[in-house]
Amino acid sequence: MPSPKQIDMSAILDRASRLLAEQGHQGYIVGGFIRDWLLERQTNDVDVAVDGNALDIAREVAKGLGGKFVLLDEINRIARVVVIEKGEQRGSPRNRRFCGAEWHLDFSSLRGNIESDLAQRDFTINAMAVELQRFVSYEPQAKQSALKLIDPFSGREDLRNGIVRAVNEQIFEADAARLLRAVRLAAELDFTIERKTGNLIRRYSQSIVKVPGERVREELLRLLNLPRAAHYLRYLDDLGLLLALIPELAEAKGVDQPTTHFWDVFEHSLQTVAAVEFLIGENGWKYGSEHMLATVPWSDTIVQHLSREVSRGSNRKALLKLGALFHDIAKPETKFVDDAGRAHFYGHAKEGAAITAAILGRLRFSNKEIDMVKDLVYHHLRPAQMSNDGELPTHRAIYRYFRDTGDAGIDILFLALADYLATCGPLMKVEEWEGYCHLMNHILMECERQQANVLPVKLIDGHDLIDIFGLTPGPLIGELLTLVREAQASGELSTREEVLTLVEKELNKQRCSVRPAN
Repeated sequence: MPSPKQIDMSAILDRASRLLAEQGHQGYIVGGFIRDWLLERQTNDVDVAVDGNALDIAREVAKGLGGKFVLLDEINRIARVVVIEKGEQRGSPRNRRFCGAEWHLDFSSLRGNIESDLAQRDFTINAMAVELQRFVSYEPQAKQSALKLIDPFSGREDLRNGIVRAVNEQIFEADAARLLRAVRLAAELDFTIERKTGNLIRRYSQSIVKVPGERVREELLRLLNLPRAAHYLRYLDDLGLLLALIPELAEAKGVDQPTTHFWDVFEHSLQTVAAVEFLIGENGWKYGSEHMLATVPWSDTIVQHLSREVSRGSNRKALLKLGALFHDIAKPETKFVDDAGRAHFYGHAKEGAAITAAILGRLRFSNKEIDMVKDLVYHHLRPAQMSNDGELPTHRAIYRYFRDTGDAGIDILFLALADYLATCGPLMKVEEWEGYCHLMNHILMECERQQANVLPVKLIDGHDLIDIFGLTPGPLIGELLTLVREAQASGELSTREEVLTLVEKELNKQRCSVRPAN
């Protein structure tokens, strides 16, 4: 068992313990901190149960620690004390900031004594406690029994065996968010949900609709941030949770696709998530190989781009997986079978973007997150459509692609690659895959070249157009500047004289198009 002295938070807990003693209160460290401490996993969050009004106690502890008091739940008397440990100063004098650790101490009032309090918690591995004073004074050379772990439900044994087990059969009635938490915990710890607990989840799966969207979003994002998210999305479906949360996916089951597709729409969507994890190096894929990965576009720039935070709790990798799950969500309602018996899904990308936005809005995702995933779905066919009869896309086509997709351009390319893999599955032909990767590499390289051509040099602006050609401010100015930028990016011009010639030709063309007939 590790020593509390080995944990960075030990000094803060020691001070908190003294403050509680001064107030005449008893405190217990409970829940996830004890679980993670026994597993020797670092965490900055501590749950403390106290024998008094947790709100009043937390306020006093916040003052004593020089921390910030945050009210979490007034009815159930839960509050957080945020303590920021200042580290070294970084940055210029103008933008100087302290880089240190942030600790969260969540205080709650005991529900009865400590044993009855633990009986109301969710899983056995979270239903363990240690007296706060014993925890901070425990020495590693002492016998473990001196710590007196309070473990009425054999949580430590389940921890050793890698099992997520419900404390009792009523835990999901008390809080339906625990349905998702069980899967997320199993995923984070690489544990197995015990059979009876799994059956309980199936029994109560429809209760997940009662959970506020904000809590669902948090659990989903924590799951999507893990390397085996595709596996656990499938497990959510097996438990009845996925379709309860996102009933729009139900129609995708059993929807056949053209012979180029190996799976139906639903299975294809899950396989696309798995293919994303394969492409970004998070996990293997049953139908992939190292040779296939060798041709995939990859660089430090791409790694940094995909790791970038979008909103609190989400990054571009997690949202790319969400886009993979939703990219064909409108196929069932847009399916059309022609006279030859071939299925088509006209407009499914546009319709899917609207459905995706509605789902994520319902689950309280941020506007930034919704916009990104919606763009992924809306444009997921665009990279393949840029190639005409095997020919590489033109410079202008690539310029317009990144102009239209913005920051999501790279993410869409990876979604297109994953979509291609999940279309063919075990029928993938290596030479065709290499050709598709060559297309994506070409698009990225051309984008870099265009940025190098355009960004450093501004050959003309709106004031020039007004002064030289006698134009008045209006939409025409923007149209001409767009035309110039596109031609510059594609390498068709590089001097101011060439720009002026292009603008003059365009203006003459527009004058001719509006000239009245004789």
